Amino acid sequence: MSVLQQYRSDAGQFRTSVDSDREFARLIESAEELSYDPDKEIDWDAPLDDTKYGLNPQWSTLYGTHLWDRMVESQRIALTRHEVGSIMSTGIWFETMLQHMILRAQYSADYGDSAFRFSLIEIADECRHSLMFSKACSKMGVPHYRPWRAFHELGRAFKTLSSTEMSFGAILVAEEILDIMQRDWMRGDDVLEEVRTTSKIHVLEEARHMKYARLEIIERMKSIGAARRNTSATVIAVVASVIVESLVNHEVYTNVGLDKTEAVKAKRANTHHQDLMRMSCVHLMDFLSEAGLLNRPAMSLYRASHML
Repeated sequence: MSVLQQYRSDAGQFRTSVDSDREFARLIESAEELSYDPDKEIDWDAPLDDTKYGLNPQWSTLYGTHLWDRMVESQRIALTRHEVGSIMSTGIWFETMLQHMILRAQYSADYGDSAFRFSLIEIADECRHSLMFSKACSKMGVPHYRPWRAFHELGRAFKTLSSTEMSFGAILVAEEILDIMQRDWMRGDDVLEEVRTTSKIHVLEEARHMKYARLEIIERMKSIGAARRNTSATVIAVVASVIVESLVNHEVYTNVGLDKTEAVKAKRANTHHQDLMRMSCVHLMDFLSEAGLLNRPAMSLYRASHML
């Protein structure tokens, strides 16, 4: 069974088993049984393997382009390390927003409720993930890339003003986009061991977080009207577009000796990478459609970002 087929199978099982109280109890049990300490799983002091990529070459934004064909092997390795470093830094940026949004959603919650307890577990997980990504970027010797200033300020507004379904929709989008990528990275024999291990930890622990986001979205969508649903669908799609655009900072090309203008042009025309992005988002689009969060404006935005 392929990764994508397994993904769809897991999704189908989830759709037939939505019982919030029971599901949150299971999520808490999962966290107790299956959580990782990156400092025990990763030897941060071990030297990097100079022959290993930062991510599977096929996931590079330039793989399959004329620029990739022109690059020597050492430059390809450097590019993938900068790319994965940028993706990790974008993950840290979004995880800080995510924690803010979860705390805001749970501010007036019942402190004895299982959903409240799991929300705190998720925040603890996200703190460990951000620390893990920060250490991985430093170990690879790549900059801690930041999103464009406009996106950074939009994120500040979104995390403060978004409705609950917008917040959890954005959380789900960010986590789903990375999931398929990291499932490949954790199995990549030609990928740095540090990236493989961080990917494994993130995939296994984020599986709980994605189920949590789906549960919250399903619950919130029961009580909102058509106007708010359409607004939320469009806003989530805007956030998704920002996340996709922010994953690989354009400065990575300059930092590995490429002409940034030429590299960005090649990236934007790279149908191979666009196909991978669409594959990564198949389940996400299925869920958003079933939840009533996939209207025409949203679909247009997703298509423009090669997510649909």
